[in-house]
Amino acid sequence: MARESPAGEVAVGILANPASGRDIRRLVARASVFHIAEKCNMIVRLLFALGSVGVERAYMMLDPDGIARRVQKDFASNIPRLAFLDIPVEGGPADTLRAVESMVNLGVRAIVVLGGDGTHRLVAKVCGHTPLTALSTGTNNAFPEVCETTVAGLATGLVATNQIPLSESVFQNKVLYVELNGIQRDLALVDIAITSDLWIGARALWHHQNLAHAFCTFGEASAIGLSSIAGLLRPVSRSAPHGLRLDFAPAASASRTVLAPIAPGLIVPVGVEAVRMIGFSERQSIQISPGVVALDGEREVEFGPNDHVTVRLEREGPFTIDIARVMARAAQDGLLVRRQALDESKEALTYASRQN
Repeated sequence: MARESPAGEVAVGILANPASGRDIRRLVARASVFHIAEKCNMIVRLLFALGSVGVERAYMMLDPDGIARRVQKDFASNIPRLAFLDIPVEGGPADTLRAVESMVNLGVRAIVVLGGDGTHRLVAKVCGHTPLTALSTGTNNAFPEVCETTVAGLATGLVATNQIPLSESVFQNKVLYVELNGIQRDLALVDIAITSDLWIGARALWHHQNLAHAFCTFGEASAIGLSSIAGLLRPVSRSAPHGLRLDFAPAASASRTVLAPIAPGLIVPVGVEAVRMIGFSERQSIQISPGVVALDGEREVEFGPNDHVTVRLEREGPFTIDIARVMARAAQDGLLVRRQALDESKEALTYASRQN
């Protein structure tokens, strides 16, 4: 078991959340399923790419579904060397938190995360300034991107080995915080939704009838999930110095109705009464009670009639590696190009033939 990373060794963490394949939206909304075998294949391809650009060690968490052990069996190389974290594994969200904390303490240069918005939200709580490569294998995937892990591994490796500096390869994301009675309770990377539900129930949020408010760090018209509503009404980029607040109403009486893809295969009319921009550090008060707070599509916090709930937007989200930008810089600098020098005799022969 890995306890400490050798001094000076270039190491990367890999986190694949097996629970991201057991979302209720895969039953009610026909969302895609990433089988264990496919996740293993993705990680093996990632490892080969990391090793090809100089990463020396990769850390993984052992998991109840056997992803790590299967990767160990299928990865027929010692570059990078694969090591497992010496942490308890219980099959819940705490595993992710412990794994990321351990990777950060071991000094990894980057963490590759395979999961959906919920997994990345957990990682963001404890990753600090360690950059993430955010890869989509979840249900609602507004935050991570869809990218072949071979290319993602090359980009991550180039950043981890300092062939491309952090200043030209990473981006700091926005983040939303929810406070209950003045105490910060949790965070979200994409959106916080307030519903009139009385209990958490199945955590995944896929009913739209009880929506009261939503707050988004960004909203893209091509997104899936609640942030797609913002993207279809008033798009906000990830780099914009503001977010968006949506106040909902029944579709029959709302000032406008948005036909929104709030989950894969689930397109519904959502009534929106008001839309406005929100700035950094500006506290937003909640107008309903009791209810439930959903973070990045998952119901997490219940509140009662005597509780005061606020939401605020900040700049201090996790850093993510911009894969496209890194690969463009690699092409510009010829980092993946190897030119074979002709020996002197061949050069002389070629020159002589041209003279004749």
